[in-house]
Amino acid sequence: MPKGRLEAFTDGVMAIIITIMVLELKVPHGEDLAVLWALWPVFLSYGLSFLYVGIYWNNHHHLMHATREVSGRILWANLHLLFWLSLLPFSTGWMGENHFARVPTALLGFNLLMAAIAYTILLLAIIRHHGPGNRIAEAVGGDRKGKLSLALYVASIIAALWVDHWAGFVLLFGPAVIWLVPDRRMEKAAKG
Repeated sequence: MPKGRLEAFTDGVMAIIITIMVLELKVPHGEDLAVLWALWPVFLSYGLSFLYVGIYWNNHHHLMHATREVSGRILWANLHLLFWLSLLPFSTGWMGENHFARVPTALLGFNLLMAAIAYTILLLAIIRHHGPGNRIAEAVGGDRKGKLSLALYVASIIAALWVDHWAGFVLLFGPAVIWLVPDRRMEKAAKG
């Protein structure tokens, strides 16, 4: 079946997620910069979550551009990804409100780990649908970036809970740095 509705729905959900995230930034009472400084944890967590939603949207866009058509399995896999992304406003908001405490930081790591697993499931569903030797499968190859991201998420959860919550938080930036530049392999596959 055509992929247009999946793309439009995903774009809409991601736009709503970003809107919900910005609503967590409450306007402070006061007129000097000190009142803004008190919001730095919330703003930093918002910035990280905005970055992640942007990365997912960008890579999802490239993946869908390389995808010819979708199936029911792909639709459900996409919904699974959107479920985990829709929890980002909660997990990042909780982390920011609690100044990157251990459990909230670990929860964000878990949320991002589950989103990465869901993206991998979506990717595998698309590859399976298009058959062996398709251009998406060739572009993904061994998926070193994906596997490294999963390992970094697990490391961030462990670090946040049992080492230092700041170490866990810093590790959450690793996958963002890895995926900040859209996956060039998928760009090539999309061009055919």
